[in-house]
Amino acid sequence: MMNIETAEYLISNPNLEKCPPANKPEYAFIGRSNVGKSSLINMLTNKQKLAKTSNTPGKTQLINHFDIKSKYTTSQKPEHWYLVDLPGYGFAKVSHKQRKQWEKMISDYLKNRENLIMTFVLIDARHKPQTIDLDFIDQLGEWKVPFALVFTKTDKVIQREASANIQAFLQTMQDKWDGLPDHFITSAIKGTGRNKILDYIQQLNEGFYRQHKK
Repeated sequence: MMNIETAEYLISNPNLEKCPPANKPEYAFIGRSNVGKSSLINMLTNKQKLAKTSNTPGKTQLINHFDIKSKYTTSQKPEHWYLVDLPGYGFAKVSHKQRKQWEKMISDYLKNRENLIMTFVLIDARHKPQTIDLDFIDQLGEWKVPFALVFTKTDKVIQREASANIQAFLQTMQDKWDGLPDHFITSAIKGTGRNKILDYIQQLNEGFYRQHKK
């Protein structure tokens, strides 16, 4: 199991060119506004105030990098990787101009960040499949950006309803996609899914460092 040793805020910036050097594996988290992204990041890193949570959609407005140091076993040398908190898409009350700026910033980052290993797309398990989520996923497919799904807020609804919504989402994807991406079921409050996501990241880290001969 991956053990997070340190998780520190590094930098926030408005464009790809100002991102840190692309010398570590990087994992981006994105979802519709108010999907519970900050709570999930804090749960994964076991640091409750790392990402700022808010009841107001649209608080994340920049590309936010966090430096993570982790170990997989007690004998292994610590590894560093980047966790990236991206602005949400959807219902934030911002101007049309601001929304377009966000869209360009996000698309430039996702399409061109060379060390981006995986994009975790957060989906609110309280709701039936939403067009805005499905459209964003289709866009990632067109851009050939690797992604996995993270279903959030499963503690906010009865289990039967959450399961039905998750299956409906996957079935809707299956009607269009040849295969389904990896997916994780989470609760920031209960810690559900934490170990599975971190172990998944660890496997991807190992592939990155083998390729780059660390």
